[in-house]
Amino acid sequence: MTVEAGMATLKQRDCKRLILFMGCSFVFLLGGKVNGNAEGGKTEQSCNALRSMARMHMALGNYAKAEPLAEQALSLAKTENVSDSQLSMCLLDMAWLCKDRGRFDDAEVMCKDGLELLEKARGKNHPYVAYTLRILGSIYQEQGRYSSAETVLNRALGVMLASHSSTDHIIAPFQVDIAKLLVARGKFTEAEFYYVQARALIDKSYGPNHLYTARVLGDVARLYTLQGRYSEAEILINRALAVQQEVYGPDHHMTAPTLLTMAGICKARQDYTEAERLIEKALSLSESNYGQEHPVTGKILSRLGRLYIAQDRYTEARDVCQRAVQVLEDSLGSFNDHTAMALNNLAKLYAHQGRYAEAEVLCRRALDTLEQIFDRNHPNTADILETMAQLCDKTGNHAEAARLWRRVEQIRSHTQAAIAKVIK
Repeated sequence: MTVEAGMATLKQRDCKRLILFMGCSFVFLLGGKVNGNAEGGKTEQSCNALRSMARMHMALGNYAKAEPLAEQALSLAKTENVSDSQLSMCLLDMAWLCKDRGRFDDAEVMCKDGLELLEKARGKNHPYVAYTLRILGSIYQEQGRYSSAETVLNRALGVMLASHSSTDHIIAPFQVDIAKLLVARGKFTEAEFYYVQARALIDKSYGPNHLYTARVLGDVARLYTLQGRYSEAEILINRALAVQQEVYGPDHHMTAPTLLTMAGICKARQDYTEAERLIEKALSLSESNYGQEHPVTGKILSRLGRLYIAQDRYTEARDVCQRAVQVLEDSLGSFNDHTAMALNNLAKLYAHQGRYAEAEVLCRRALDTLEQIFDRNHPNTADILETMAQLCDKTGNHAEAARLWRRVEQIRSHTQAAIAKVIK
């Protein structure tokens, strides 16, 4: 299928979405123009055409339609004599698709293979190498391998700064990736530093109605929500959703992260009805696009279970929390921070049911995971320690409970002090 024929199959609204999407983080992540370089003969051109169509679908979030096209391109590149550069691009497209489908091990292998070929073809300091390192960093982050993600993302930024000014808009996505990683690691002050720099470049280069601008606004809103800065978060997340709905439509799975941030704001304000509606909508969008066993679905189930527990709706929480743990353990493994927090939710539920020994086992598993992945002052660690302290109080071990409560207070005071410093 030619690119022109493929474009003809897109609906008019989809073409509008695609045009608005160009230049967004997706293109930055995969490096270069959508249709790549038309180098070589007919085989190279055929690979380019297949990859172009795949990327059009990927830009719209239609990964199921993109995957067979990307697979065809990769198969053609492997069986014919194409350039290392072309083969690397095919591998990277598939790495991105595998990541989206939750096949992180496959994604890592393809990304590393693509990186090796790209370094051979372009050199280790080419901007395309930096884009590839961004993909690898995103894979590591999904796997909970945050130290590895930090290493490759810092290298990517260094490669770009060697050939571009720090005020060049092309630097912004690299700063955003590092900021998102820092948020996951609980380093909110450092994250905001990177977001401030990136937003200055993004606002100037892309404008307020660009899809990438909206995505970054959503990321910053999530950071503000985690910091308890709900009014600031609400302004940004409403702006982000308006742009996303204009491009994607009102019921597209790409809006799910935005809906979850809005739900977090509502939950903090104890508007549980609206929070539940938003989480359930995000869950429905995730299940319809990714399936019931995807890690994104598991993370949303964990959020829903936590909301039920906050309302003492333990009967409803039971099935949701158990399902969240199962999905996340199957998709991300036991050694993952998202799995750990789902275990903590289940421990809270068991504590309410009087199943104290089982709850303690889950808490210790969760705490051991977090303390190996993060430092001792990570905000999520405080949540698990709080559950453990409540368990100790319930079982009469008040001395241990007091010790745990002191540590919870120390972690949260440390976090709040850092937030106050940023706001000031």
